[in-house]
Amino acid sequence: MTHADTVIDPTLDDGVAAVTERAGTLSAPARKRRFGLRIVFVAVVTALLAGAAGQFALFAHKIATIEVPKTANADAIVVLTGGHARVSEAVRLLEEGRANRLLISGVHPGTTRKQLAAVTASTMPLEKSTVDLDRVALNTAGNAAETASWVRKNGFSSLLVVTSAYHLPRAEAELSGALPNVELIAYPVFSKDLKLNTWYREPATIRLLMREYVKYILARLRITVKSVS
Repeated sequence: MTHADTVIDPTLDDGVAAVTERAGTLSAPARKRRFGLRIVFVAVVTALLAGAAGQFALFAHKIATIEVPKTANADAIVVLTGGHARVSEAVRLLEEGRANRLLISGVHPGTTRKQLAAVTASTMPLEKSTVDLDRVALNTAGNAAETASWVRKNGFSSLLVVTSAYHLPRAEAELSGALPNVELIAYPVFSKDLKLNTWYREPATIRLLMREYVKYILARLRITVKSVS
């Protein structure tokens, strides 16, 4: 028999598999293996999605149940801008003597102290001796960097962190990375329009929390990579 006349013995499993695969059909054992791999793939993907959904639910629950600290005293206060309510609450804490100095981080370059005092209904004129304005930070990472520089310059060892409740996990992560040896006391500010207690029934709140969760995860990954590099 010449080379051209050579055929694969159909009694050999490997030969049958090779011929049938090239022909576009699979043997029963091969189909069974492929089906098994698909089942494993679907199971793995389902487990990953379920795990991600569970982690998000824990994140949302943590935000929904966060409470204002009973004793909110520190060397200084930092408020991360993003709404009048945040700044108003920080100024109120300063007026109550919860700290001796306040940093308002992320202030628009064109905003004056007089304007800030007006929108916060403050009884204080936001004097330079007690209130500092950071006009450099453009995002949460920038807030953390500018706050860290301010804290080190003034030698503070504890910091009251004022921001929206949904923003606190990411703010704490960024500030912890920038100030590992400083005590951070989280002080949440709650928006009347944001229904955190029933977040799972509010599409707008779910979308907000999902966006914040993604930003939080990315921030944690960046901080971790930076710390080991």
